[in-house]
Amino acid sequence: MGPDAVPKRFEVEEIKGPAIQERFALPRTPFGPDTVILLLHPDTGAMAGTVVIDNLVMGPSLGGTRLASDLTVKEVYGLASAMTFKNAAAMLPIGGGKSGLLGDPDYYFDRPAAKEQLITAFAEAIWPFRDYIPGPDMGTDEKDMQLIYDVFSRMNGAPHHGRGGVGRPPDRGGLPLDEWGLTAHGLFAAARTLEGRNHGFQIEGARVIVQGYGNVGSPCARKLANEGARVVGVSDIHAALYNPEGLDLDELDSVRRHREGLGEYSGPVKLRFGPAELDDLLALPCDMLVPAARPDAITERNADSVQARVILEGANNPVSPGVERYLARKHGVICMTDFIVNAGGVIACAVELRMDTDTAYRNRVLDEDGCGRAYMEELVYRIVSTNVEAICDRLGKGGGDRTWRDAALDLAEHRLSEGQAHEALSS
Repeated sequence: MGPDAVPKRFEVEEIKGPAIQERFALPRTPFGPDTVILLLHPDTGAMAGTVVIDNLVMGPSLGGTRLASDLTVKEVYGLASAMTFKNAAAMLPIGGGKSGLLGDPDYYFDRPAAKEQLITAFAEAIWPFRDYIPGPDMGTDEKDMQLIYDVFSRMNGAPHHGRGGVGRPPDRGGLPLDEWGLTAHGLFAAARTLEGRNHGFQIEGARVIVQGYGNVGSPCARKLANEGARVVGVSDIHAALYNPEGLDLDELDSVRRHREGLGEYSGPVKLRFGPAELDDLLALPCDMLVPAARPDAITERNADSVQARVILEGANNPVSPGVERYLARKHGVICMTDFIVNAGGVIACAVELRMDTDTAYRNRVLDEDGCGRAYMEELVYRIVSTNVEAICDRLGKGGGDRTWRDAALDLAEHRLSEGQAHEALSS
């Protein structure tokens, strides 16, 4: 959706129960989906966005707001379902949800007024749905979350409503999860914990490819490199780069924020791919592959070309469950399932949400270093590492045909059925 087409308000349609399957042919699980909300252009009736509330067992649903030009209800549902398992596995007092807006992020890159109108219309449309809490995702950032928070405060008649957006700027009461690289910190915790449990894997000397060198992929690459890994491949929407001798992370971090992104990288490379060939990067030699972009990066089409020994899933749903099992059983690939290892961002969002209305908890978070970073890094590391240990234990006790995802689902479903929420933020 371009700026000229952004309405000042959206029409809203709410779909619940069996009507969801009839309308969208979405798979139903024992855990959801609960509600699909369509945001419609008031003049044309065309879909301009959607919210999927998947599950509310642990509490109100929380998940990011994605901005993309090809977004579908099915994609948002898949992401919301992943959030149900992610939040349950992390024992957070929130359920699973997700939202999306149709629009080209590049179009809004230097049009702040148009994006503000889009986000404002979105916030006003979803305000009545108290069971959904928005956070940042691909195409949205902390400024957008602050705008949502401010719109909610206006509609609430007072600040501190506990409704989000979360992931706001720190000077406005939020936690800078991207600036601190908290999702990447969880990925790093997962890699470190795997290293301690799997004697065939070692970070030092590992060749790493990162698909999606953004707010998750970039700090993850840096953390792994600081432990001795060699980052040999990276990509964004503009270019994919590969150099078996390693890439210059300082230059990558500089150019990734430019309009042409990694297309401006000037360091030595052996292979460079344009936008139409980005997926070719996934088939190149590496020890660890970090897909940190869109869903379905690795499918039946390219699974046999993957050369990595470990896939550290930085994106949501980057590998389907069936493909994960195929890679594990046929090629011995360890697929570290997304909803376990990339939970750092939503953990921070849950903490920020509680801080908004619980002054004593807020003071506790800030006490250690005055900004909350030390508390958050310790919490993210502990939750992710503990869950990786639990999955390794489950795999050790189970049959040889069980995969990482099988054990991860067992863990999340057990916590959903037991309602084991709040424990993560109370310790």
